[in-house]
Amino acid sequence: MFIGTYEHSLDDKGRVSLPARFREVLSGNGDARLILTTNVDPGARCLVAYPIHEWQAFQQRIADLPQFDEHVIRLKRLHIAGAAECATDRQGRILVPPMLRDYANLSGSVLFAGLGSNIEIWDREMWHAERERAKQSLPAINDALARLGL
Repeated sequence: MFIGTYEHSLDDKGRVSLPARFREVLSGNGDARLILTTNVDPGARCLVAYPIHEWQAFQQRIADLPQFDEHVIRLKRLHIAGAAECATDRQGRILVPPMLRDYANLSGSVLFAGLGSNIEIWDREMWHAERERAKQSLPAINDALARLGL
């Protein structure tokens, strides 16, 4: 399980160290590869990193949806077509492709946020803005959680 937040620096070549705790989780799963892709939250731009087995499960859920539904088609174009497989190098770094770096405005300080089964990768300043936005939404979040029985 991926939990916590960690800051690392993106180098000039687009490489960033994957937090050691996240590397441990991946190696415990038996496969250290990640799939990086764009997020689907319209209010914030970040990347989502899925372990291979989570990505495969997600792909299967998408495959089970109506394939001619315009929203499914758009989801595939945004979230799947832009995805990239990333393996860690010997130093524990991943290479974030230029298109994905541009999408999430990644440069300099990068923040990794563990969300349980996957990881979000944020520009540090954008992460702090998103946290403030989330804090402003706490009453609505609490209402939604109550409706869901949590």
